[in-house]
Amino acid sequence: METDAAAAVSARYARFAVDEAPGRSDLYAEWAGGVATDPVVAAILARIAPAHRQPPLVFAVSRLLGAPEQAYPHWAEWMRDHADALVDECGRRSIQTNEPLRCAALLPALGLVEGPIALLEIGASAGLCLYPDRYSYRYLDGDEVTRVDPRTGPSRVQLECELRGDRRPPVREMPEIVWRGGIDLAPLNATDPDDRRFLTTLVWPGETGRADRVRAALDVVAHEILVGDPPAVITGDATDPDLLARVAAMAPREATLVVTTPGVLPHIPREGRERLIDVVQNMDAEWITIDPGGLHDWDAALDPGERNEFLLGLNSRPLAVVDPLGGFVEWRHGTSKTAG
Repeated sequence: METDAAAAVSARYARFAVDEAPGRSDLYAEWAGGVATDPVVAAILARIAPAHRQPPLVFAVSRLLGAPEQAYPHWAEWMRDHADALVDECGRRSIQTNEPLRCAALLPALGLVEGPIALLEIGASAGLCLYPDRYSYRYLDGDEVTRVDPRTGPSRVQLECELRGDRRPPVREMPEIVWRGGIDLAPLNATDPDDRRFLTTLVWPGETGRADRVRAALDVVAHEILVGDPPAVITGDATDPDLLARVAAMAPREATLVVTTPGVLPHIPREGRERLIDVVQNMDAEWITIDPGGLHDWDAALDPGERNEFLLGLNSRPLAVVDPLGGFVEWRHGTSKTAG
């Protein structure tokens, strides 16, 4: 008889197969659809705590441990043979989608902040979004391209972002960032081979170019750690107001403190998320976030349908609809500046 936990696994993976994986990863769509109708594998995954059995995490951990990236029957056979190892490894892992392309969505909001900037990221992972000034950007608007490069010249990390709509965001200048810090429950180290492999394994099969982009950004951050500008990333729970205050106090007083939460709020349980939002809103800091509009009290400012879209926000004001991973920016609410 199927347990309640196994039934919940089957339902969750069925939704993922239909609503989330198509268009991003045919392989993950197939695997998720297989789990949804396979009581044996669903029972294995039911042994994992709910917070650690999301399809992208389970699939990534299985690949990390050596599961074949083949049709579902081959993957399921591997799962049955390695169930204990998979359950144990998932229990100590979490999704850490440290996508550097999100910086292309963050950059327009950073352009509205008076510098120099002290950048503090919640959910910093390996710190790839703490170095927006070390990457090169290409904002594409039809045949027009707006280029933004580091002050030292073009970067090996080239981030392309589509500009949509009629309004243009402020994307001409690189911010001056003089300090970088972060908080993460389990931060990753860009110089550690195991951490680097895990982060790149979180990339879904079929996402062309993304793993190469993550590796290139890891190289940039590793260089900064070893010889340049290492971030102060602290292990801990950012929903703890005292911890957040202690890390914020590390920033230089002469800089404008900017707190960023790029895509992390949906992964924080509601009570902690509401506590974090309340604390950040009352800090002496600018706050930039990329989250579904429905997570914030923005109803009066939102157009119909924007509650379900990912929005770039500055100080609880929506600025733009954005791709959650930074692939496009559609500037709507913010003060517009000419981009080209």
